[in-house]
Amino acid sequence: PAAGLNFLIPLLDRIRYVQSLKEIVINVPEQSAVSLDNVTLQIDGVLYLRILDPFKASYGVEDPEYAVTQLAQTTMRSELGKLTLDKVFRERECLNSNIVHSINQASDEWGIRCLRYEIKDIHVPPRVKESMQMQVEAERKKRATVLESEGTREAAINVAEGRKQAQILASEGQKSEQINMASGEAQAILAKAEAKAKAISMLSDALTEQNGDAAASLSVAEQYVSAFSNLAKKSNTILLPSDAGNISGMVTQAMTIYGALAKSSPKVVEKSDDFGSQSSQ
Repeated sequence: PAAGLNFLIPLLDRIRYVQSLKEIVINVPEQSAVSLDNVTLQIDGVLYLRILDPFKASYGVEDPEYAVTQLAQTTMRSELGKLTLDKVFRERECLNSNIVHSINQASDEWGIRCLRYEIKDIHVPPRVKESMQMQVEAERKKRATVLESEGTREAAINVAEGRKQAQILASEGQKSEQINMASGEAQAILAKAEAKAKAISMLSDALTEQNGDAAASLSVAEQYVSAFSNLAKKSNTILLPSDAGNISGMVTQAMTIYGALAKSSPKVVEKSDDFGSQSSQ
């Protein structure tokens, strides 16, 4: 009968088929399938479908649910034969989509639409499961070894880089220290030279004044006494003149040398002056 209000004639008309237009859930029984790498799997699933055309579902196939279940099982075995065991677990979503597409191609003539298919459980043989577990453990050990080696390498690189930076900083610090020391020594030498020059200048001025010879004699005598008192402090072997105790004699000798030098200095100046005057003429 057509959709809508219908009347049945008793004893002549009766309801032959009753179809529900709601979404139907069908458990697909567990079945065995062989993967591409010859591993036997036990797999089951859940099928979700809906009847779109009750007339085709009633008269196009004897038992629509049984027909769809058998089609899902055969399609599942066909799709699993195209994949290896590893891909079955990785491409589970793609496998479900391919099964739904294959079922819909055949079930359009029955007025049935497959909405989705979900794989429930995948069981592998015990030996294959053990080998998979060993493979997983080996992969984890490999990753751990790789990570440990990378960590060791990074640590060695960091240590080497740290030592390199430390050596660079140490050399720069040593360079700066040497530069500072050289600069300090140069300044000290310059300061000593300036101080010595000032001392010589002051001594020269003092000697030209009145009683300069007496002051020079006193200074020589003090230095001689000080040097005589330090004899034999650093070494047991010393050489002394025969009259080492004659201080006045030593002072007289030193002053004689000084007087000779003082007399020769003006002559050198005079010669240089005469040379300059001659060159100018």
